Amino acid sequence: MDIKSLIRDIPDFPKPGIIFRDITTLLRQSEGLKYTIDTMTSKCQEAGLCPDYIVGMESRGFIFGPPLAYQLGAGFVPVRKPGKLPAAVHTVEYELEYGSDKLEIHQDALDAGGKVLIVDDLIATGGTAKATAELLDKIGCEVLGFVFIVELKDLEGRKKLPNLPIISLVEY
Repeated sequence: MDIKSLIRDIPDFPKPGIIFRDITTLLRQSEGLKYTIDTMTSKCQEAGLCPDYIVGMESRGFIFGPPLAYQLGAGFVPVRKPGKLPAAVHTVEYELEYGSDKLEIHQDALDAGGKVLIVDDLIATGGTAKATAELLDKIGCEVLGFVFIVELKDLEGRKKLPNLPIISLVEY
């Protein structure tokens, strides 16, 4: 199946000159969604990635993380934007193209030494994935790699990430 054919391009969003890769059209196709999750699972297994936990970032990492965790026999842990988690958190601030943002994870969400895969729908500049890896480092987890549906190659997000396996299903 051609996943790329199920992703809609929206020109000039969120600003002129940007082509937004919209995965909602992939999500609505039951066979496309199933194929995406199955392919993510098989690529992780082929790479020998056996996590204790899948960590997904708000919000689209929440879509793909739980079914991947289920398939791999792992737990799922969310990384949220500030103020969304009720217990004590670790926080990391990271730079965006036009400012900064923060991510949080519960301090007791993972066990130190836990093996983790980071999952999101897309890697662009790599800032969110890198910040998530930093949060996991604060807890003492071992990041095994990263899994994305879409990779925007021209933005070179891989260069910001640690030298670990990076799986992406579709490249633009």
